Amino acid sequence: MEAFLEFLGGIPWWAWLLIVLGLIALRDVLQRKHTISHNFPVIGHVRYMLESIGPELRQYLVANNREELPFNRIERGWIYASAKKENNYEGFGTDRDIYAYQHLFINNAMIPYKIGKDHPNKTDKSFLPCAKVMGAYNKRKRPFRPGSVINISAMSFGSLSAKAVESLNIGAHKAHAYHNTGEGGLSPYHCKGADVVFHFGTGYFGVRNPDGTFSMEKMKQLVADNPHVRAIEVKLSQGAKPGKGGVLPGKKITKEISEIRGVEIGKDVLSPPTHSAFSTVPELLDFVEDIAKNTGLPVGIKAAIGKLDQWKELAREMKERGTGPDFITIDGGEGGTGAAPPSFADHVSLPWIYGFADLYKLFQTAGLTERIVFVGSGKLGFPAKAAMAFSMGVDVINVAREAMMSIGCIQAQICHTNRCPSGVATQSKWLQRGIDVPLKSDRLDQYFKTFRKELIEITHASGYEHPCQFTMEDVELNMDDKNLSLDMRSTFKYIKQPVPFEGMQSLKDCIHLGGSYQTSN
Repeated sequence: MEAFLEFLGGIPWWAWLLIVLGLIALRDVLQRKHTISHNFPVIGHVRYMLESIGPELRQYLVANNREELPFNRIERGWIYASAKKENNYEGFGTDRDIYAYQHLFINNAMIPYKIGKDHPNKTDKSFLPCAKVMGAYNKRKRPFRPGSVINISAMSFGSLSAKAVESLNIGAHKAHAYHNTGEGGLSPYHCKGADVVFHFGTGYFGVRNPDGTFSMEKMKQLVADNPHVRAIEVKLSQGAKPGKGGVLPGKKITKEISEIRGVEIGKDVLSPPTHSAFSTVPELLDFVEDIAKNTGLPVGIKAAIGKLDQWKELAREMKERGTGPDFITIDGGEGGTGAAPPSFADHVSLPWIYGFADLYKLFQTAGLTERIVFVGSGKLGFPAKAAMAFSMGVDVINVAREAMMSIGCIQAQICHTNRCPSGVATQSKWLQRGIDVPLKSDRLDQYFKTFRKELIEITHASGYEHPCQFTMEDVELNMDDKNLSLDMRSTFKYIKQPVPFEGMQSLKDCIHLGGSYQTSN
């Protein structure tokens, strides 16, 4: 044996390398699963390796600053710098093609709006609550005025890690924003101080009976036990995959997640595409009213927009009944944090700007816009895009991926694999260790405050006090060579309904309760 080991020790390193490569080549030739490896032994592995790191090579070495999707390098850089309270300015002018199709222009006033010495924004440059109150028209027992016009969109614990959800919630609390739970149920990590919008879909996670149907008793108990739940959102569809149920891979389901959702460990969770609690528009309205009466909270619906027939029916029913959802969240067909087949993410439902315009116009024709708080959700986490959204009729903005980036997401686009390198979208304890919750919560808070500060500055530059005052004539889009730009009114063929607004001081005078604002009466 000693002689044999001495013989092996005498073999030079390059001979060992040739032996290993020879074994790999033999294995490649004998296998039939991969054609490239079979036809090109050893060398074929280089191709697979380059393919696996292709997205990273393009992101960091090949693509220019404005080229990447869904968020380009300039957009990500602005979020990162804003979250870290670093310099987020650009020098030497814009590198964006301002003559490109659908480039956005905001019309500034000759003399900007001037704030007085006692104005709320004099001492708090990011003070910007919603101008409307959810549930005011329908006289809910606990109406809710969001304390921030930018908030966290629906992202579940399960799809996001515990540390990510905790960071977002604490950050939202600091920023007086609300935190939407996503459809995965209310976890302990959603209960760190922020106002919460409890969101559920067809799986009814957190408020479901053993057979998977909706449980009103569990809903009532959840609201009674958690006073920080300020509104309830029923998901009809989402931008990533409207008309298709949600998917949570079994490898992301831990014991904790299984208990919160009421599902089996290690087994893929497939939510059905439709609700079992209702199947028609009148039944949906009954369902919304039943929840509102049993909980006292504002109740809204969330959907991506496509066909309008059932939306028209909803508007007719709301007008006849004199009631309906307190808020409507419009999701963009651009997709979001949810994993989806490319056929859905790329082609099903309208992009946000088209979907929102169609829906708002429909409700405005029916005379219903004043009773609804419109929530925009679709890559709107940038001040200029927010100004555009407000000019079209939005009252509140929800952000998902932008919030993720503020706490460290690097747009690796492998959220569905449980291998998120930043620890944000994974249940791997090892990968989550890199998230410093106090630090990341501060960064979410700072991103929101920077966003609101710059949105206020744009608003003042346009001659207004609050972005709810933007009109459709204040924003223009590049269209074509003949009409280089059209304002939003000309583009989408409607006029935004004015939002009642008595000044920022009237919002400041609202009673502050746990990060939200309610009128004193």
